[in-house]
Amino acid sequence: MQLEIRPDPAEVGRARRWARSRLAGSGIAADEPLAETLILLVSELVTNAVVHTGRPAVLRLSVPAAAAGPAAGGRALGEVVATVRLEVLDASTRAPRLRCSDSDDTNGRGLALVDGLADRWGWSAEGAGKRIWCELDRCSSAAAVTTAREAAPAAYGDLAYEAV
Repeated sequence: MQLEIRPDPAEVGRARRWARSRLAGSGIAADEPLAETLILLVSELVTNAVVHTGRPAVLRLSVPAAAAGPAAGGRALGEVVATVRLEVLDASTRAPRLRCSDSDDTNGRGLALVDGLADRWGWSAEGAGKRIWCELDRCSSAAAVTTAREAAPAAYGDLAYEAV
């Protein structure tokens, strides 16, 4: 799933609404911690693309089916892992970098926030620009999956990301 982003700060709100609707369509409830974290990461990635490049960008969201058992990264038998991936492709070749912001600064914390929230993040050159991505894992025991959707949210792992 992808969304074309115009170089306009109003696009950040549109990107959040788009991502919420895609998550809901994939069975991830808006009040789940995973959804709330993903929406925050969408805000950071899209804001960075809009503010720092001033050019159109593309937001991609991938919500694959859950993978189960030991083949899923050596996890315990019966544990279900589904990784949600967020990507922003922009037209800037400038590498993202983590900044140290003073307590009085009003910006410059986006990358640190993503780094603290996502399980993994990174970036790579992509044609005349770059791709910035982050991933969040959604984990729960296989036995609890059917009831978790009705009774309580699934347990979540750590989080991480990279900004523009």
